[in-house]
Amino acid sequence: MALADVWSFLEALPTSQAIASGVLFPWIESIHVLALVVVVGTIAMVDLRLLGFRAHERGVRHLIREVLPYTWVGFGFALASGFLLFASSASTYAENIAFRFKICLLLLAGANMLYFHLLPYRSVHLWDDLVHPPLRARIAGGVSLCCWIGVVAFGRWIGFIQ
Repeated sequence: MALADVWSFLEALPTSQAIASGVLFPWIESIHVLALVVVVGTIAMVDLRLLGFRAHERGVRHLIREVLPYTWVGFGFALASGFLLFASSASTYAENIAFRFKICLLLLAGANMLYFHLLPYRSVHLWDDLVHPPLRARIAGGVSLCCWIGVVAFGRWIGFIQ
């Protein structure tokens, strides 16, 4: 089965057609945007802390423990609402260069998160309270912040690029 067939299948679903044809799209898009605000906001707090900005004298572990549940809830809503929006016009979105860049940046952000948790974060007990974490942690924070800014920017451009 070719990807074009998958996109056509998604677009033919009654839910997708209802979203594409009516008032549901802006409501789901609003949920998607609000969920992204939560995701990007909480991740930016951690990334800025990794880049050396103090977070009210909190260590990295404490900050991550505090915001991570909100990040995952927001990500769940963003993923679900994003999938519904995509399904409503899958073949169009799949060809949209801004959408493709957004997905690539999401994957890069995920790979960067995996790198951070597998390498720099393993030794967090050594640098948790330092103002400036080790270089590998700062790089992971910078890459993450850039990826998420790109996700937001390309997400915004999706509607303006054919």
